[in-house]
Amino acid sequence: MVIDENILYSAGAEIRHYKPSEYLFNEGEAPMYYYQIAQGEVKLNNYNEEGKEFIQNILSEGHSCGESILFINKPYPMNAQALTKCVILRLHKSAFFNLLKSSAELCMEISGFLSQRLYYKFIMMQNISSQSPMVRLKGLMDYLKSFHEDESPYSFMIPLTRQQMASLTGLRVETAIRTIKDMEKNKMVQIKDRKILY
Repeated sequence: MVIDENILYSAGAEIRHYKPSEYLFNEGEAPMYYYQIAQGEVKLNNYNEEGKEFIQNILSEGHSCGESILFINKPYPMNAQALTKCVILRLHKSAFFNLLKSSAELCMEISGFLSQRLYYKFIMMQNISSQSPMVRLKGLMDYLKSFHEDESPYSFMIPLTRQQMASLTGLRVETAIRTIKDMEKNKMVQIKDRKILY
């Protein structure tokens, strides 16, 4: 979901620059802005009581983050942290709602986008509930590939590191690495230059 940058600027958006590891917002903070990524990658994450990171999603150019929380009066349930140098368009919550009120088309696009995110959450919850690491990783790969037009085997390069895949599926990185090797033996994936083709 991308809101045209000119529309965001005309509504009062500002450009913000973030360095790798810098936070756009933190868990527990009140949501005050719509964030859209113009350049870079952002991860949405939490940490459990032992300090283990759980990555909820990795977002890149054209994605927005935390927008669903703007619609409810609750604090952020996650962090948004820059993975790379990022250029972010930030629009105050009140200006974002005024923008939605002024355009039924934009409102429908946001609704469709939020539905897509909700679908992802359901798919990931279903996969994470499985005890099988292969089911978890395959579910993640299926979801990522679902946005790719070519559905033939090995046509999609997984855009995540093994550590990121482990964090997204609640696995240890060693388990993810071993399972991906097993998936290669079973001809579910190909590995070329350390890249996973699905």
